[in-house]
Amino acid sequence: MTRTISILILLLLAIVMTSCGGGVKDLDGNTYKTVKIGNQEWMAENLKVTHYRNGDAIPNVTDAKEWSNLTTGACCNYDNDANNLTTYGRLYNWYAVNDSRNIAPEGWHVPSDAEWKTLEMHLGMSKSEADDEGWRGTDVGYKLKESGTTHWSSPNTDATNESGFSALPGGYRYHEGPYDRMGLYTHFWSSTESSSSRAWSRSLGYIMTAVPRGNYSKQDGFSVRCVRD
Repeated sequence: MTRTISILILLLLAIVMTSCGGGVKDLDGNTYKTVKIGNQEWMAENLKVTHYRNGDAIPNVTDAKEWSNLTTGACCNYDNDANNLTTYGRLYNWYAVNDSRNIAPEGWHVPSDAEWKTLEMHLGMSKSEADDEGWRGTDVGYKLKESGTTHWSSPNTDATNESGFSALPGGYRYHEGPYDRMGLYTHFWSSTESSSSRAWSRSLGYIMTAVPRGNYSKQDGFSVRCVRD
């Protein structure tokens, strides 16, 4: 009996060790929890960095009109409020994501549309579902979101966060400049463009069981997660 319990403890420890990543630090000194999901290692927190990998600053743009006219990289805090930074990270336009100076820490990168699909298929989506646009996957959204209503608005029913991805409702910034939907929704950029003015992203919401895949204006301000090279 004792030997059986010991074996079970060792198995549980092995599961924990394979599901917890080694963490990562960005150029500003921010540290992030990471999680292994299948063969990928993801950040389990939203990016906060204000510098590209070469040390150049990513402009923090607060003015709505200035934001709406951008065709170069920029970041911001939701509602221009630094108090939102610790929990939700920063919002970035896609030009920052795509900048050759690289927004991700050394050894990491912003996931492509295909890498998001790999994550989703590991959590239960079929390939045909993953390749679709719009709402996809019966319960994959549940597996990606933080459970409960500490940050997500009610009901956030059945969210389990069994993946360890720990998605939070950081809201977003429209390409016209205003902020919206903190507590209700989040959007994450991919590094893959869909046209000259739009790029692929993923969304999660407080009433969503699925994970919408859509193409949005490159001027929108979305959250960023990185994946290990």
